[in-house]
Amino acid sequence: MSYSQFSIETIKTTFGITVFESFGIFADIPELDYSDFLAQSLREYVPLALAIATEKARSEFIVAPILFELRKQFHNQISLFSGREFNVEIPKGLNGFCDFLISQSSEQLVIEAPVIAIVEAKNDNIQSGLGQCMAEMIGAQLFNDRQENQVKTIYGVITTGTNWKFMKLEGQVISIDLNEYFLNNVGKLLGILRNCIESNKSSNTE
Repeated sequence: MSYSQFSIETIKTTFGITVFESFGIFADIPELDYSDFLAQSLREYVPLALAIATEKARSEFIVAPILFELRKQFHNQISLFSGREFNVEIPKGLNGFCDFLISQSSEQLVIEAPVIAIVEAKNDNIQSGLGQCMAEMIGAQLFNDRQENQVKTIYGVITTGTNWKFMKLEGQVISIDLNEYFLNNVGKLLGILRNCIESNKSSNTE
């Protein structure tokens, strides 16, 4: 078993997770200004990605530029991993490759202090990525606990490139924002992603 084989039901039964659904968990987070470079890149890349209409194209031409912008916003003091193997607990199925992981560590050679797991939705269906993303979040939580990283909350994102859904894991509870957020408001997407990282950084200083 691996991350991609989990469903919401198996997440609940295997790990004793409670799933809480609510509208607008991330809705009040303010938008973030972003660079002209990202704006220009998306103007050129998005039509191409949508025309190609594959997960790989959306990943390369939409998701990756947004995450690169996020890293720049933190002056490269966070790390970004794409397509990396993240084996945490193989007997429990917490293993396999992650589409994207964001760490609050600046270390780029090895994964340290993962805080956000991002999953590319299959067949443009956000629901298809929920189980996998939850499994990666649980893997990140267990990894941080073992490394004694002070990461209170693990965040998860499922995206088609144009549609984005966010959730968070605290203890044994995964909270899913039933709202979807959209590419036509990139500032909102970046604002939520930045808040996910900053919320953990601020909690570590308390």
